[in-house]
Amino acid sequence: MIVRTAFFEGVVRPGNEAAFESLLEDTLIPLWRQFPGAEDVSVLRPTVMDDGAPTYALVLATRYPDLATMDRALSSDIREATREPSNILKSLFDGRVFHVTFNGDDLLAKAG
Repeated sequence: MIVRTAFFEGVVRPGNEAAFESLLEDTLIPLWRQFPGAEDVSVLRPTVMDDGAPTYALVLATRYPDLATMDRALSSDIREATREPSNILKSLFDGRVFHVTFNGDDLLAKAG
């Protein structure tokens, strides 16, 4: 299993919170859920952070069965449809967005 994450490190620009949330809920999250082969799409928002930790507006985590499926999703028409709304979302945000892909096989391991 593969988990591709998008870290939104930073903050929503003051006064843009409603537009940011609306674009996420009404446009981007429905599109992200249509990525071919995606088994799960989670939008994670911080609730408690350690002192000195970087600030994240959100983290997007998308689970795929394997890298080949993820690569197909990243070259799909649905992903292309997310480009314009993603650029608008980034314009409402002060910070950076970066991606990390994890091997999620350990997520399936059962506790002790």
